[in-house]
Amino acid sequence: MRKVNFAEGEYYHLYNRGVDKRTIFSSSVEYNRFLGYLYLLNTQDSIRSEAVFSGRKHNKKSIFSIKIEKPLVAIGAYCLMPNHFHILVTPLVDGGVSKFMQRLQTAYTMYFNKKHKRSGSLFGGTYKAQHVDKDEYLKYLFSYIHLNPAKLFDSRWKEEGAKNLKKLKRQVMEYPYSSIYDYISSNFTIINPRYFPNYFEKSADFESQILFWLSFKDKKK
Repeated sequence: MRKVNFAEGEYYHLYNRGVDKRTIFSSSVEYNRFLGYLYLLNTQDSIRSEAVFSGRKHNKKSIFSIKIEKPLVAIGAYCLMPNHFHILVTPLVDGGVSKFMQRLQTAYTMYFNKKHKRSGSLFGGTYKAQHVDKDEYLKYLFSYIHLNPAKLFDSRWKEEGAKNLKKLKRQVMEYPYSSIYDYISSNFTIINPRYFPNYFEKSADFESQILFWLSFKDKKK
């Protein structure tokens, strides 16, 4: 049984990884399918997402042009990694988080299994949920989530410091499967920042926060 009780007006860090740490995103098409689900399935209305995808040939711009009414949650940040994902949310309706995540994981598992001719669970059990009850931690999560891709380019950056900070920052900022571009461009699609504290009034404030944590070196031995 889940220990976290979801409540409107509260914030939650949701994450899950592939069963046995397996890869769950092996191509841009798979990443983009999951992003499409993040957008399409966040509604209280019923929607036949597979029919939408088949009719629009995986065109992200076309998918995001569909108007979504009555969202279940507001998404503040997300990042997809080869074998796991992170999503920061706040529920907008009672039961919104549970319904959204059930839809999201089920739809992607069905898509992935059909594509790869496999069966069974894709994710490592029920998604994990952490209640974010401190303001300073909530602000930090925007950096933590968006900095996940740094380990793909410099696996020891946290322990040893970035080998090339300027290059690593550029790689993180250009990572296509997180919400980082939304904050840099102030062009929001999947995420809806108005339900979250306004930590970053300008894109420069967001970039400064990212650079601060990217420059951080863990001094623990």
